[in-house]
Amino acid sequence: MGGALAGKRAAITGAGSGIGRATALRFAAEGAGLLLVDVDADGLAATAAAAADRGAAVQLAVADVTDEAAVAAAFAGYRASGPIDVVVANAAVQLFGRDAAAADLELETWRTTLDVNLTGAFLTCKHGIRAMLADGVAGSVVCTASPTGMLGSAPGFDAYSTSKAGVVGLVRVLAADYGPHGIRVNAVVPGFTETPLVTAVMEDDAARRRLLEGIPLGRPGTAEEVAAAMLFLASDESSYATASVLVVDGGATGT
Repeated sequence: MGGALAGKRAAITGAGSGIGRATALRFAAEGAGLLLVDVDADGLAATAAAAADRGAAVQLAVADVTDEAAVAAAFAGYRASGPIDVVVANAAVQLFGRDAAAADLELETWRTTLDVNLTGAFLTCKHGIRAMLADGVAGSVVCTASPTGMLGSAPGFDAYSTSKAGVVGLVRVLAADYGPHGIRVNAVVPGFTETPLVTAVMEDDAARRRLLEGIPLGRPGTAEEVAAAMLFLASDESSYATASVLVVDGGATGT
């Protein structure tokens, strides 16, 4: 099979829905083999079936990215059949109705959000990079960040915003650490994107209008548009890009 990722093997977390699913399907269409990771077994199975229909060899791991043993086992199981060329650390939560401004933010909500969004990204990168180093792979790591972690653009979502700011910092230090080994580490920054993660906002017409007013293109993005950016950073087309933050937000952060 041809394509931008022909012969490559990629691991994607948060693959059960949204951007993770769209990325898995785009990578499958571009010739990649896949390790798909998510806590949602049903969603994961649906993604796997769709990826297999596109010709991909797929391995599944129902795992919580905050559980290091589970993450390590998923990568070890996939590496047993060949090297890992691409890692996408995408799994995340945004706790609508619980996340809040700091004075009103419960510690449990803070910890849960940072555990999944930042510690989960760290563990995914850690074990993905370990596999690349062990096999001498000059691979690509891509993390999903957010404008909320760059601009403070989501007041009242202090845990989520902080977690995503941490992801950008993680990307930059990993790029410095592992660039000498030929491993590139970059971030994609999706703006307001139509995914299950933001369903609560989509159902609130007033909130949706306010968000769209701040987007020069005047519409939400799609998961497929974000997946296209993931593909660029995963592929050899971005061979001189590392520590970069690729914003895919319809111009919202530029206004």
